[in-house]
This record gives sequence, structure tokens and C-alpha cells, in this order.
Amino acid sequence: MVLVAAATLVTTTATTSSAQAHEAPATAADRVLRVYNNNIENLVRNNADGTCTRISGPDHLTSMLVDDNGRTGTSGVQAPDLLIVQQVRGTGQTTAYADQLSAKFGYPAGTYKAVVAWDDPEPWGSSHKCSQQALGDLKKKQTNAIVYNTRTLSLASGDVSKYWSAGWLKPGTPYNGGAGCTLYKPPNNDSGTTNAHKWKRTSAIAARFTIKETGTTVFAATMHLPEQNGANACAGAGTTGIANSGIHVGADATSLMNASTIRVIGIDANRTNIASSTLGGFGMTGYGAKATSGSRKIDYLFVKGAVQPSSVDHTVSGTKSNHLALYGFITY
Repeated sequence: MVLVAAATLVTTTATTSSAQAHEAPATAADRVLRVYNNNIENLVRNNADGTCTRISGPDHLTSMLVDDNGRTGTSGVQAPDLLIVQQVRGTGQTTAYADQLSAKFGYPAGTYKAVVAWDDPEPWGSSHKCSQQALGDLKKKQTNAIVYNTRTLSLASGDVSKYWSAGWLKPGTPYNGGAGCTLYKPPNNDSGTTNAHKWKRTSAIAARFTIKETGTTVFAATMHLPEQNGANACAGAGTTGIANSGIHVGADATSLMNASTIRVIGIDANRTNIASSTLGGFGMTGYGAKATSGSRKIDYLFVKGAVQPSSVDHTVSGTKSNHLALYGFITY
């Protein structure tokens, strides 16, 4: 059963000078929605020699969050509004990560909350390419989440979509231009007990938020497509997805998106060469063209909204993950 962790909004009053320094913008010129997308790989990074390194939440956040000039670790880094993340272990890890983000900006625990596709997904796989089994085990549970700032955004209980599945070409099935594709969920999932729950890592989820100051609606979705999408674009039964990208948006999510002014989708697509215009039918543009995973660009951030220019191509080169983060600062 799918469990959605969308905690009830808690309104808090900042008591520290750090928190007071990050009050919600007071003028139209200061109204900026700060959005990031990153596959955080369960906060475990693979090294070239086969070892792995565990990364703390605070270290990862410091390596990813940027100021208006795209620089990390400066006094100009402001509290983000949305973190779209892939490959978290479930509600427990995501809540801890959200609380670490709250602490970073001097806010009480619970200021940042999360929408999680699977509360506690079953483990799958073996070493996850880590020579240390204990670190490999940390990557056995994988799901996707959206972390949001309750100081700036509200979320109604009915504004979280049902999860939707990615597409997949089952091994041994002829591709035939997408005709062989199917939804990646039981019974069309990896066979055997080891990988039986692997499909849960690709469950997508979305939510519609409201900017408290202006009432502007904001749609956000997080997606992680299967590795197989790299060779064969699949988005479901007999389809290659939007513009042959393997991307599709679930029915419930589409309803929330159509009722939103600002739209943001963060994706680890496991596929290269997805054009920035791919989601143009939704009024969205892709930002960032640099490689995000080794020499490949497989991570994407699509936005409908007025995105500020970036001197670093909206890509954070020092991100402490196997994937580089993407960001968009949206004026509203």
C-alpha cells in the first residue's frame, strides 16, 4: 500500500536572529521561489575505486544550496522553498533531512516538511556498487520526495497526487518503437525476490502548494525513471512518452498541474538528450545543459515561471552526490 507523508502544516515563529534574517519577502521585487532538484542517492556517494562515502545531510545541503550568483557556502545563500529529491529511503530519512535543513537556517524542527511517495519501501538489490556492504545496504530502500518550506508554502490535504509508475521495457520484449513498453509495476517488474520491489524507486508523486504571501499556486513533481529508459524510452503501455523521452505525468498530477500557475518538475530520467522544449506543451522549459552524472546529463529541471538567469547554467558543480543538483530561482 502506498503511504503519502504530507504532514499537517505547522506555522512557527522564528526566535533566532538567523531565522529573522530569512523572513518571507516583503516587496514584489523580492518575491523569489527557490527550487532545487537532486538525486541524493540515499546520501551515499560512489567513488571511482569501488568504495562509497556516506554524506551527512548538512554537508549535502551546504554543497547544493547556492546564492543568487550560483555560489555555495556564502552568506547570500537563502532558505529554499522546494527541494525535489530522488532516491531517499522513505519518510524517516526525508524527515531527518528536512529537519537538518530547518536547523541550517535557524528554524525549529518541522519547519520543512515532506511529501513522500512510499513511507517505508521494501529493500531491493545487493551491493549497489559499494565495496562496503553496510553502505551498500543504505541504498537498498529507495523512493522519491518533495521537501517544502512551511514558512512560505502551504499544502492542503487534498493537493497531493496518487503515485504513478514509470514505464519499462521488460527484458526479452521487442521494443518496436515503444510498442513493447509497459508500466513498471507488478506484474511487470523485476522477477525474483532480490529485485521484487525495485520498481518502487521509480514511483513518481506530485503536489500543489500555495505561496502564502500572494496565493499563487505552485505545482511540483518528482520523478526517477528506470535505467532501461536510457536505451528504450518507455512511459507506459505501448508509449515512448512525451516527445519520446520516457516522461509522462499521472492523471491526478495532471489535474493539480492544470490548476497551478507556477509548475516545476524535477527528474532523474536515466536518459540523455532530452530537449529543454520537451514539456513545452505544459508551458515548461528545461534549465541547465551541463552533465549531471559523470559525463552524462540525465537529470532535468523543467519550470513554468520566470526563472532568473544563472552564471553556472543552473547546475551546482560541487554537489556531494553521484548527481549534480539543478536549481531555478523563480520570481513571482
